[in-house]
Amino acid sequence: MSNEVRGTPSRVVVVAHHERTEAAALAQMAIGWLRDRGHDAWLTPADADALELMQLAREEAPTSADLLISLGGDGTMLRAVQLLGGCPVPIIGVNVGLLGYLAEVEPPQLVTALERFFAGPEPDRGDWQIDRRMMVDVVLHRAAQGDRSDSQRWCALNEGVLEKQEAGHTVRLAVSIDEAPFTSYAADGLIVATPTGSTAYSMSARGPVVSPRHRALLVTPVAPHMLFDRSLVLDPEERVEVEVLGHRPVALSIDGQRAASLTEGDTVEFAASAITAEFVRFGRRRFHQILKTKFGLSDR
Repeated sequence: MSNEVRGTPSRVVVVAHHERTEAAALAQMAIGWLRDRGHDAWLTPADADALELMQLAREEAPTSADLLISLGGDGTMLRAVQLLGGCPVPIIGVNVGLLGYLAEVEPPQLVTALERFFAGPEPDRGDWQIDRRMMVDVVLHRAAQGDRSDSQRWCALNEGVLEKQEAGHTVRLAVSIDEAPFTSYAADGLIVATPTGSTAYSMSARGPVVSPRHRALLVTPVAPHMLFDRSLVLDPEERVEVEVLGHRPVALSIDGQRAASLTEGDTVEFAASAITAEFVRFGRRRFHQILKTKFGLSDR
């Protein structure tokens, strides 16, 4: 968003965690504050219903907003990104709950953050800037269809995951990079993540932690039953294709949400997306310091 925000009314959509009472109170406060200053603000109907705030709901597409306010944790931020579907609407993340990686504003600072945002960006003072995060395009091709024109498509901020659906069994997944066969994995699953997603599921599978300022694709096996158990860190221009081998069903998840069930011969393509997620940052945000706080690391 450019300097046109200064002093002009804006359209603001609020997305809130469904199970935290603090999120409901913050949503009421934020929308009231915004409306009192001439801005058009509303809750999504699903969130308003869950929080019993239907008087604040509006049947408006989040993509029509000039700003999105996320009240919750990283899961709510991921949902906000999915609701925008690639539309370049900046997101202010308010951390309601445990320490997360994506939301940086604490609830007591929400009004101050809004005041700074609507005052317009001031490069000399570093009041706020846009943190653009790489996303990954995920495309599913069904073997039974043959024609790839009818593929299913998603865009993920953290990762796409192919995983076993049956307990006690591994699945076999053949990986190609830039159309050249790499290897087939016998594993519980395979994660293709962005740098932002390197601190999510990929890290729990012992993948590397990568600064979100990078652009890269991370390929990390989940509990591999093979000697090669390392992650790959690929150039963002490299494309990854994963084919399901064998008869065991495989689940495809996008940013933690089940998207499809796959069968033998189905393939999933991963490529760096042309779109980005846009987060509003106030002051300088050091990723390594967030990581240090998250894990309670000492200075020495």
